Amino acid sequence: MAKNGAQTKTTILDAAHQLVLGYGLAGTSIDMVLEKAGITKGAFFYHFKSKIELAKALVDRYANQDAAHLDSQLERAEKLSRDPLEQVLILVGLFIEEAEQISEPGAGCLYASYVYEFEGLDAEIRTLSAHALLRWRDKLGRKFEEVMALYPPRLPVSAQDLADALVSVFEGSFIMIRVLQEPQQMKQQLTHYRNYIELLFRPTLAS
Repeated sequence: MAKNGAQTKTTILDAAHQLVLGYGLAGTSIDMVLEKAGITKGAFFYHFKSKIELAKALVDRYANQDAAHLDSQLERAEKLSRDPLEQVLILVGLFIEEAEQISEPGAGCLYASYVYEFEGLDAEIRTLSAHALLRWRDKLGRKFEEVMALYPPRLPVSAQDLADALVSVFEGSFIMIRVLQEPQQMKQQLTHYRNYIELLFRPTLAS
């Protein structure tokens, strides 16, 4: 029973996630979730007391998956090189490989789907979203500090700004993909970001 219950909860979260990306949280009703998940109202309320509780569970799960993904890809990059600059370039390269798999213009980020509704949502949802983004700032910022210790940047910049810029590339790309219906936007913008990092830190070749 516990296993079936866990599967039902996952089914609800998966269905709600897809709907929120398409319609926003305000535009996603419990009835829409029930229909997409193929469950009864009783099954829904067994796992979630309200729509807001569902919203919290969605962002919490997304934040944990997001953090695990960053950790996994950063660990891969660190295994492939001992040089922090190379590690960053490899990391972005891994993200580019993933972006190449985006073929549908419906790609999106749950944080972005929530952000314009923050004023009407529980404060905990905003806090969860903020902590998730700050986790990227912290981990990537520390990596850029390692880079800057070995490779003085050619222009004034902070490690935190460089970390935030990568997050902004992701979030901005999701908007471009959906508005312009161009799935390749993520790959293109990540490639521009990687080029910028190389130009900012690569030693000038001797003439």
